[in-house]
Amino acid sequence: MALPVVRFEHAGHTGWGVLFNDRIAPLAQHFASTGDLIEHAIPALRALTAAQATLPLAGVRLLSPITTNQQFVCQGINYASHVRESGMDPAKIPFNTIFTKASSCLAGPHDDVVRPAHVQLLDYEIELGLVMKRSVTKARAVTPDHLHEVLAGVTIVNDVSARDVQLPQMQFYKGKSYRSFGPAGPVLLLLDAAEWKRWPELRMRLTVNGQVRQETLCGDMLFAPHQTLTELSALQDLHAGDLIATGTPAGCAAKAPNKLVYFVMNHLLSPATKWKLFIQKGLANPLYLKPGDQMTASIRTDDGALDLGEQRNRIVAA
Repeated sequence: MALPVVRFEHAGHTGWGVLFNDRIAPLAQHFASTGDLIEHAIPALRALTAAQATLPLAGVRLLSPITTNQQFVCQGINYASHVRESGMDPAKIPFNTIFTKASSCLAGPHDDVVRPAHVQLLDYEIELGLVMKRSVTKARAVTPDHLHEVLAGVTIVNDVSARDVQLPQMQFYKGKSYRSFGPAGPVLLLLDAAEWKRWPELRMRLTVNGQVRQETLCGDMLFAPHQTLTELSALQDLHAGDLIATGTPAGCAAKAPNKLVYFVMNHLLSPATKWKLFIQKGLANPLYLKPGDQMTASIRTDDGALDLGEQRNRIVAA
């Protein structure tokens, strides 16, 4: 059965526990990383009961369930709808786009997102986060029926992005790694083998100030989790607790210009002029995030059997 695990701060201490409605059953042991928790505490977490949920949710500060000593790997352009709004053809995306974010950008599910003073085009990207169950240190072919052997659970990720850094400078890492640019949680939802088969039914939804900006099923991914895990295992070591953000659907503030404008910008303008015009146009786009805006993000199956909770993050100026 799906188990909603939370990491929290209470009375000056950090702890882990299981969420039962609006109360937490705290785990007695302390674990310094998500990986340590997954490797050593899953039986203890599953043994906790609602009768032990003595800590009111309202009395704690929820933290990212992924600790900053874990890797933060990401997929880009992994939904056909987002590929199209980025000015590309999904049928012509032959490869899985992989990049990383600094783990120091991880933030709690209700923390403020700080817009740096030099950033003007701040964007949102709701994503399904996969959390590793065990270390993978050599190439491995992962099949859809064996996700539960490699993955522990899922969480909500918001891949907040400074488009006026990411795109003009061609710096994905830099434009997406400012502190607080990675809200995660509220829960790490541990899944069993049967529940892992339902990941395509998870519905992602993100609103800004109550207006729906992004909504789609995770099954619309171009490269599914088993394909990404197989490819990553041939590239690098992955460890228990590491996070893989699987891409975002359409609805971001940033969108590609039409084909004629794109041709003019790329063939008739200097790079400096092109990006100056890009930023000027972006400043007139009301979808980019401003201080005071609130993002709300949720991921759940339509029947509610798998529910990753809800993020609420306010944008503040640095």
